[in-house]
Amino acid sequence: MGLQIADRWFEFETLTDGIIRIWEPYVIRVAQCNIWHVRGRDRDLLIDTGMGIASLHAAARHLFDKALSAVATHTHFDHVGSLHEFEDRIAHPAEAENLSVPSANFSMYSADHSPQITASLERAGYEIGPTYITALPRADFNMTEFTFPAAPATRLVDEGDVIDLGDRVFEVFHLPGHSPGSIGLWENATGILFSGDAIYDGPLLDDIPGSDIAVYCDTMTRLAQLPARVVHAGHDPSFDGRRLKQLAWDYLKRRA
Repeated sequence: MGLQIADRWFEFETLTDGIIRIWEPYVIRVAQCNIWHVRGRDRDLLIDTGMGIASLHAAARHLFDKALSAVATHTHFDHVGSLHEFEDRIAHPAEAENLSVPSANFSMYSADHSPQITASLERAGYEIGPTYITALPRADFNMTEFTFPAAPATRLVDEGDVIDLGDRVFEVFHLPGHSPGSIGLWENATGILFSGDAIYDGPLLDDIPGSDIAVYCDTMTRLAQLPARVVHAGHDPSFDGRRLKQLAWDYLKRRA
């Protein structure tokens, strides 16, 4: 299959509140992670790091002009691919072991993956084409032998811990269900939630290895009561607090 070579692998969008969204447009939707860069006075925050198909650090080096903490909201492959490129790496204890060893080989050809996994993604509402990417990052990229190095966490965080940027403080929420150690980051002063894959405005995944529907329902009950102004999620567009409540209650009704 002949794929074009991308002119550039990442796209950037400047939002309000000192936040920049970074994403990989040539990755299919189910694996197209939102990467969030948050400006702080003393240090910056990077929330998730994408697939690692191309170097995030090299592409976004213009943003990394001060101390930086990189947070993994969870350790699925589409969120931690470039985590090894950063020195300060934060994760939840329930998933830290996944970061301590190199990734297993991941083929970009969907036919090389378990039919059961592909079927579960399609049942959720995702279209899985022949490949997980629609362009190549470079001419010599190997579609069948993609891996990334170990990226051991340098700091473990759990419910109630804080990440302090000097003028901004984010509280860690443990939001399991999609995965055991999924976390969100809550800025009470602004009503901003970075939710990872705990909730986003698209087909949610709760029928994959490591997910737990009963636990997910507890997380959704909590999120439905959160006074959020805006949610920046792991996938798909950001949304407001009203939409957060609707998405959470819709999930609870569906899984009741």
